[in-house]
Amino acid sequence: MVAAMTDADQRPQDPGSIARAVLRRADRAALATSGAAGGSAAGEPYASLVLVACLPDASPVLLISRLADHTRNIEADPRVSLLFDGTAGLDEPLTGARVSVQGIARRSEAPACRARFLARHPGAARYAGFADFGFFAIEMRAAHLVAGFGRIHWMDAAALRHDVADAAELVAAEAEIVAHMNADHADAVQLYATRLLGRSGDGWLMTGVDPEGADLRRGGEVARLDFDRRATTAEAARVELVRLVKRARAA
Repeated sequence: MVAAMTDADQRPQDPGSIARAVLRRADRAALATSGAAGGSAAGEPYASLVLVACLPDASPVLLISRLADHTRNIEADPRVSLLFDGTAGLDEPLTGARVSVQGIARRSEAPACRARFLARHPGAARYAGFADFGFFAIEMRAAHLVAGFGRIHWMDAAALRHDVADAAELVAAEAEIVAHMNADHADAVQLYATRLLGRSGDGWLMTGVDPEGADLRRGGEVARLDFDRRATTAEAARVELVRLVKRARAA
């Protein structure tokens, strides 16, 4: 389940930051492809539900099967659109944020794609190694953000993608940070989810960390913990995580 994104969540007011927040909070999206010749939807738009994860720069990653129509469509025409819906749970869904990402889907063997996706969707490890499945990274070209009534923006990839060129240390340390938090500071992760993000239940885990925040998961529910300050090193991330757990304990 993806929590609704509200105005309170939208502390960064530039369209790119708001759009990235929607992407990073999501664990699924609607994928639109063009029907390949010879298929049942040949020449027609085709929409399907896919699980999604984000790389540290917010670029989406998919794990899809060649047996699926959308994968055959991508192999014939790699142009795709992904709709990320941040309106779940709102009494008036059209007041919430949603983002349509236009891009090119490219098959990827990059370890980061595998690691990020399986951390976000641990159940996918059961089939990620099957011969017909492959990871696809989305090269974002543009995005359309609707952040509520009258708040509509088109943006290019540069405005949407988060530049992580200066965050190589944090990206390299991600797995170690996540493992350390889950093994040694599970109580802090629980407090992030329940005190800061208003989630319920025990057993929350951290699944990822990037310069803008951290990803959490409990069963089929995901959550996003935003940093107050951008972090580019492991130490900077530690400072942010300590700051946030102090806030959670005081809440």
